[in-house]
Amino acid sequence: MTIESAQDRDELASEYVLGTLPTEQRAEVQKRLPNEPELRAAVDAWERRLLELTDLAPAQQPSAQLWQRIERSVERLTHKAPLAENTSWWNLLPLWRGLSAAGLAATLLLGAVLLTQTPPKPSFLVVLVAPQDKAPGWVIQASNSREIQLIPLGVVEVPADKALEFWTKADGWQGPVSLGLVKPGQALSVPLDKLPPLQPNQLFELTLEGANGSPIGKPTGPIQAIGRAVKVL
Repeated sequence: MTIESAQDRDELASEYVLGTLPTEQRAEVQKRLPNEPELRAAVDAWERRLLELTDLAPAQQPSAQLWQRIERSVERLTHKAPLAENTSWWNLLPLWRGLSAAGLAATLLLGAVLLTQTPPKPSFLVVLVAPQDKAPGWVIQASNSREIQLIPLGVVEVPADKALEFWTKADGWQGPVSLGLVKPGQALSVPLDKLPPLQPNQLFELTLEGANGSPIGKPTGPIQAIGRAVKVL
């Protein structure tokens, strides 16, 4: 039996909350939640973190057609799985957590699109979080595999003699590649024409470097934000 590290469990929880896990893997996580307090705590923590991002998108009035679809879905669920009187409330949580995760992912994507005013939905999404407290600070979206947009979620303070440098590394690469310097509080569009196409689980991070960036072409300063790409389309 493979022992799951805390980092692996945290990454699994983040993808579960975003709603980007394959169907079989998502079902497996749902079965584990009632019996694994550590995994349940990781999912709860990610739901709290990402819930803040819903403020990026204004409230929308659902259409009549959407309500009809919801009603039909609820009816099917009710007819297929009537509740017994002694059903544990926690055993119902996978259903509500699934709906919550889908809502969080949809709102996060909508907020990112509204920020950049681009109509296509991103095919890849990355939430960069602070390694210390896991607070989300940046969103990376990509409507294709050749260009990404780095979008700040707040104001970041950077010392006058320092700069934020943007890095990425995919599986099989020898080391991270610099995507340039980032101005705090400003969105950045980065072409990836000189790199292989984006791939799931690709690592992105921001490090604090000297004013002109890393002098050796590799990260040297502390990590300010980090995350991995998930495919959403």
